[in-house]
Amino acid sequence: SAIPMSGIVEHYDRRRAVRDLKDGDVVIFCAGTGNPFFTTDSAACLRGIEIEADAVLKATKVDGVYSADPYKDPTAEKYDRLTYDEVLDKKLGVMDLTAICLARDHGMPLRVFDMNRSGALTRIVTGEIQTNRKE
Repeated sequence: SAIPMSGIVEHYDRRRAVRDLKDGDVVIFCAGTGNPFFTTDSAACLRGIEIEADAVLKATKVDGVYSADPYKDPTAEKYDRLTYDEVLDKKLGVMDLTAICLARDHGMPLRVFDMNRSGALTRIVTGEIQTNRKE
């Protein structure tokens, strides 16, 4: 955790996280960065960059990145693949702009998927399904 919660969870330490991952353990990051003005999207990208992850996975209520919220706008267009700059230029609201810039500047691939779809995470990790990609 980025915020100390003694007795509940260990405080975040990048070296420990990397060591645990190399040992085959699962590491779950929580509590964002512990700093104001930074979203959990930015925290996810920051932590992904710090541990040299293969990608950052973004779970959402929809099955990818759209031109608008498809629940509110039935004409919303789904994008199959986007560059970071396209996300920034189109001001797509899938992640905050700081997170997109962090990922772009460090070459961190982002994958967006529907968190409510059964087995979606497993299929992404195993490469069975493709997701909206931002590279």
